[in-house]
Amino acid sequence: MSASQAFLQLDPRIQHYLWAEGWGALREVQERAIPLILPGDRDVIVAASTASGKTEAAFLPALTHLLQQPDDGLIIYISPLKALINDQFGRLDRLCENLEVLVWPWHGDITATSKRKFVQKPRGVLLITPESLEATLCNRGTSIAGLFKNTTFFVIDELHAFIGTERGKQLQSLLHRIETALGRNVPRIGLSATLGDMSLAAHFLRPDLPVAMVDVPSTGGQLLILVKGFEEPPAEGGKRRKNDPETERAPPAIAEHMFKVLRGSNNLIFPNSRREVERYTHLLNTLCEQTQAPKEFWPHHGSLSKEIRYETEAALKQRERPATAVCTSTLELGIDIGAVKSVAQIGTPPSVASLRQRLGRSGRREGEPAILRGYVIEDALDEKADLATRLRLDTVQTAAAISLLLEHWFEPPAVHGAHYSTLVQQLLSAIAQYGGLQAGQAFLLLCAQSAPFEGVSKDSFAELLRTLGQDEILTQDHSGLLLHGRIGDKIVNHYSFYAAFASDEEFRIVSSGKALGTLPVSQMVSPGQRILFGGRTWLIEEIDEPHKTIHVAPAKGGAPPLFDGGGGRVHTRVRQRMREIYLQTGALGYLDSEAQRFLDEGRTAFQDLDLQHRTLLDQGSQAILLTWLGDSANEAIACLLMSRGVGASAGRLGVEIQRTGRGLHEIEDLLTDVGSEAAPSVDELLAKANNLARQKWDGLLSPKLLRETYASSNIDLNEAMTWLRTTLEYTTTQQRPPSSGLTDQPL
Repeated sequence: MSASQAFLQLDPRIQHYLWAEGWGALREVQERAIPLILPGDRDVIVAASTASGKTEAAFLPALTHLLQQPDDGLIIYISPLKALINDQFGRLDRLCENLEVLVWPWHGDITATSKRKFVQKPRGVLLITPESLEATLCNRGTSIAGLFKNTTFFVIDELHAFIGTERGKQLQSLLHRIETALGRNVPRIGLSATLGDMSLAAHFLRPDLPVAMVDVPSTGGQLLILVKGFEEPPAEGGKRRKNDPETERAPPAIAEHMFKVLRGSNNLIFPNSRREVERYTHLLNTLCEQTQAPKEFWPHHGSLSKEIRYETEAALKQRERPATAVCTSTLELGIDIGAVKSVAQIGTPPSVASLRQRLGRSGRREGEPAILRGYVIEDALDEKADLATRLRLDTVQTAAAISLLLEHWFEPPAVHGAHYSTLVQQLLSAIAQYGGLQAGQAFLLLCAQSAPFEGVSKDSFAELLRTLGQDEILTQDHSGLLLHGRIGDKIVNHYSFYAAFASDEEFRIVSSGKALGTLPVSQMVSPGQRILFGGRTWLIEEIDEPHKTIHVAPAKGGAPPLFDGGGGRVHTRVRQRMREIYLQTGALGYLDSEAQRFLDEGRTAFQDLDLQHRTLLDQGSQAILLTWLGDSANEAIACLLMSRGVGASAGRLGVEIQRTGRGLHEIEDLLTDVGSEAAPSVDELLAKANNLARQKWDGLLSPKLLRETYASSNIDLNEAMTWLRTTLEYTTTQQRPPSSGLTDQPL
């Protein structure tokens, strides 16, 4: 490494450590990042594939800079997951021990004694979650400036996981509040493997200043992809089998295939919900029992106890026995579980970015390919098959995601959104931090130029304060100082306050005094019922409602608990690629014969229905507007129709419109009228919409602010209006019946 200028810039003790660890050379991402980070005078984003050395690219220069400071410096590493903090502690502790730099993990599982020691002498490397950082600002108030006075860097890991979310807006606010207390900017380093638009990511990291960027593309190693198709035949009497655990045939068949091809190696299996994690873990381990093979399949999702999750992570890390995790996105992020041979995706991937992140876990050993196995399930075609079944939507959407993945495209970060829910939380938190704030001070701190909520106007902020005052969330003393009201005080003093995101109230599942995890209360169960949890079957013996505890005992048989699913919002580019695939004729090399048959059947239906030229389809009591747009634009069109008294909702094929006696031509004329007029205001658009509360504190907002925050995150009115003005204008001027293909007869 003597020829490396970046290596020579590192502290000699770090150089010695790297030599002792057998490093032959720095990786490209480290060579490029070290000179940018080392001076400690700018913000930097480091984007590179999984296992490319991003963590070292940040910490080697950050630690070198820290060691050059006359006072004891502090690096604050912020992670979205406690498990990532535990991993980074293991990676950094040995290096930092040689440097005599202390490493402090800080989250809900860390003892109060360890936290007190850090507070007494805050130096070294602090590994913390946003929630714990929030609690620190709330509870330590005006001592924040002293606690963090020697901070040299903020390192934000898995940056993409924060962008566009309530938690991300919370993080922006926390960093801004700390910097305000310090009276200076602290350099921010963002780490990520999946960033669709670096400029948007830079805007998120620091909206008002330039951000240096290190973007190292994937080395382009060999990638092997196979998508297998499985068909659910109709049950007796014509009842559909899909999503019915008692009659489904495809999941056991998928489990048998995975059991055959994954045994003997480490892998990750991603179903699309916690329910499916439990189902497939149970099916796979049942096959282990039937063949008298050791257990190789382990569950991992957010409702399991940390002990069960750690057990899965430990099984993946050890090399004596093969292990495969059946998991949700909890193992999508950068938890160090070592290299896995392959990744399996059951069902449509939530997004292209998610698929890329998951696939990055495979092929990490030199010379080994990355392997992706996809599994799609379609219902059999018969006279009762609906339009989605005839078009084979799951197969085509999966193919579209893989097609875009191969072109190195993935969804850009969603940096927009009013995020009033998080503003409520940050306002309450800031009042706790300072012991009260004047309204003008609160606005300057949170909503002025360069503040995290700078898009919020003074009028909107004043309306928020009035609403919170009316509901006793806030109160004002005789001097005008904002304080917590009777209800607000209870909110802030509850342990759940520090999280910006909402979570269902859950019941603890306990067996013989040992906590197994939690089950959402919205999916209630009863004594005597058998459920799958943690990949095993349990008999519910007792439900203790006052203490929200379900007591279980080991049993055989059972059905997966009804966890909520977790599908992502679909981007317009994905839907447009689906349309392109329908219009193509050739085979896709990554589909097996059954999946290719599904695709051929979907293409045939697309051609038979002339969907290349048709915009509206008659589906009996409703019409389907085929837009090939993403969910945000489709929802905007549905809201435009609802504002005119027409029932409508966004769907997978476009917008589903209730006809209520209207002919298709009437609906088409209505849509053309909507497109020819000026776009309505948010209040007009959502005047008749209900159930808009999505985020944790949305219920505390006025109706006007609720409509505004919902629209900013869920509706793309510009894209919707552009589509209406162009597509429908072309359709009505170029093709009118009979050549338009529109019909009032059901398909």
